[in-house]
Amino acid sequence: MHRFLLGGLAALVMAGVGLFWLQGRAEVEAGAPPPEVEAAPTPDVLPSAEVGDLVGPEPPVATELTREQRRFGRYDRDSDGRITRHEMLSTRTSGFHRLDKDGNNLLTFEEWAVTTVDKFDYADVDDNDWLTPEEFARTAPPRRKRKPRCNC
Repeated sequence: MHRFLLGGLAALVMAGVGLFWLQGRAEVEAGAPPPEVEAAPTPDVLPSAEVGDLVGPEPPVATELTREQRRFGRYDRDSDGRITRHEMLSTRTSGFHRLDKDGNNLLTFEEWAVTTVDKFDYADVDDNDWLTPEEFARTAPPRRKRKPRCNC
């Protein structure tokens, strides 16, 4: 038992000595004179601003990205050429927060099911708790309008 107490006391003493040593060293370095800096030589002749016939480099040409490359770029948040799990899941956070009704970052079954229940209630026009084929058609996702192809 005494060995443990003495070992703990020795560790505290060594930590205290190390702390005071580092603080004293920092004060010595803070009081040291700044290093001497050589002054840069001043040129006798200033450069001219006339560009004359000089031609700069060509501007970069933007390449057409494929659809998959653009999609990859949207997921790759830090542009390192790799998609991490965090980057992949970051696109799902807005959908998760829409479902998380009480805002506690935990999705219960009731919170998850509320979307389906709301969709059922919207489709059940006559409130009889069952859907006819016509009512069920209201649950289909809206059709996206396709862009007309260019006939160039």
